[in-house]
Amino acid sequence: MARRIAAVLIDLSGTIHIEDAAIPGAIQALKKLRSSNVKIKFVTNTTKESKRVLHDRLVRIGFTIDKEEIFTSLSAAHRLIESRKLRPYMLIADAAKEEFQDIDTKDPNAVLVGLAPECFDYEHMTKAMRILLDGAPLIAIHKSRYYKRQDGLAIGPGAFVTGLEYSTGCKAEVVGKPESSFFHTALEELGCSASEAVMIGDDVRDDVCGAMKAGLQGVLVRTGKYRPGDETNAEPRPTFIAEDFTHAVDYIMENYLRMV
Repeated sequence: MARRIAAVLIDLSGTIHIEDAAIPGAIQALKKLRSSNVKIKFVTNTTKESKRVLHDRLVRIGFTIDKEEIFTSLSAAHRLIESRKLRPYMLIADAAKEEFQDIDTKDPNAVLVGLAPECFDYEHMTKAMRILLDGAPLIAIHKSRYYKRQDGLAIGPGAFVTGLEYSTGCKAEVVGKPESSFFHTALEELGCSASEAVMIGDDVRDDVCGAMKAGLQGVLVRTGKYRPGDETNAEPRPTFIAEDFTHAVDYIMENYLRMV
């Protein structure tokens, strides 16, 4: 039997829910996982809404989750901006801007990019480019390729971040998944090390490979943005491939949480 773990990190969108619908069985599986008393943290690159709005959504669709259990890439971006005293020009969704209410955005000296369909037009991107050409840093909340909506896959912010990199010659600093610092900060809040943790997610690159490179075990679920064959292109290969969150929880409880 594998070594007992102390913490489970869980992706949100595509792993336990898609927009306003829970993944079938996920609510019950989460209750089962909590019964083991393992420490849990929900880690997400979601930038289209604030933590408050996201938490309200999860509770509304039936999950029992404390707001403080959620660690977002918006939180990580806020820490970085505050620590460096940056004044960002923000290409992020209006629903996410409440996370930055205390941040000065006048006379921008940085560009912050998240998932913001309403901002990815020629004029907004041109303004961002000009700020970057003046020497400002480019902060990417994440560079996801796509995410899952109820009507199918939708393009993520990675393409727009890459476009700004191409036009300006600068390199974005990424603060969300798959950066190792993101996973380590989430685990610090739980008082656990990477060797004591497992990550569950639907994105083989950002969730699973990112976590494994940071020292965690990684479980890939075949829901959300998962596409057939994702695991064959992964490096490192996922620790386990589950059909869904329920299957992932069963695997973790059997292999990492069962008492000898």
